Amino acid sequence: MQEITRNDKMDYLISEIEKTVAVAKEHLTGAVNQTMTETYWRIGRYIVEFEQFGNEKAIYGKNLLSTLSKELTLRLGKGYSRPNLNNMRKFYLKYPNCQTVSDKLSWSHICELIKIDDDLERSFYEKQCVKERWGIRTLKRQMDSALFLRLAASRDKEGILELANKGVEINKPEDVIKDTYTLEFLNIPELEQYSESDLEQRIIDNLQKFLLELGKGFTYVGRQYGITINNVHYRVDLVFYHRILKCFVLIDLKKNSVQHEDIGQMNMYMGYFATEENMEDDNPPIGIILSKNKDELLVEYATYGMDSNLFVSKYELYLPNRKELEKLVNRILEDDDKGEVIT
Repeated sequence: MQEITRNDKMDYLISEIEKTVAVAKEHLTGAVNQTMTETYWRIGRYIVEFEQFGNEKAIYGKNLLSTLSKELTLRLGKGYSRPNLNNMRKFYLKYPNCQTVSDKLSWSHICELIKIDDDLERSFYEKQCVKERWGIRTLKRQMDSALFLRLAASRDKEGILELANKGVEINKPEDVIKDTYTLEFLNIPELEQYSESDLEQRIIDNLQKFLLELGKGFTYVGRQYGITINNVHYRVDLVFYHRILKCFVLIDLKKNSVQHEDIGQMNMYMGYFATEENMEDDNPPIGIILSKNKDELLVEYATYGMDSNLFVSKYELYLPNRKELEKLVNRILEDDDKGEVIT
């Protein structure tokens, strides 16, 4: 018995030491990353100031970074390639105040962010990386899918500016809904014939990526979730639970256009979950019908007087046209500017 107690104490001692070392390593990694990032920013500043000094820019021209790379590599070793020096230069130009990101993001994150020319869009991805602890792969995917532009396209100017400055904030059901969901990761060719069950299976096979596209807070509950009403059996395609909003999220998949009976059926599902599945502290469920096409007028009439938590969204099997989204968002910003009255 005494031996068991001694072993327990030893296990506790080892466990505490492991935790302490892990925390120290984490702090050390953060400190090293911050120091490296600040160093790269200073190098970028030196390069820009050298270029702006005057005659030197004319003398070295485009060869400045190449010459600098060769000399620094010879004296300091690896890490000073021409592309990396160019990233340091861009880092200084995009972020005049290094402190805004040096202690929050890795150099790899920064190298992705400085590819973005638009200040609002870059600010959004920066905030999301920090808030949701995005890794590099996640950041690249969200940038490739034009997440900021897709979210901004359904907002007014004030909403776009808030999105850029704060990132995605979840306070109400509308905050977790997108007008269009990009499902390019399902790898379904645009002209390929597929069924709704095929679409559902592809989503389950790529569940982690689908959760990323849905956004923060979603937890998978099940597929083909069975419910019975008056001895008639129904199945909800996909069921999730949103941890932040504390509610079920029901998703029905439609490979073509949504019909009015689809909307009525989803409303019934939501009523069932609110009455039969919700716990005491759960909020009313959210219903999303995800369809290939969406008739805006039909949806408006079919949802008249219905629960405001019922949404109809489109999905696309390919990455969005970035240029078209940029035009739409710029038009929103410009139209709002024209509508402002200066006093």
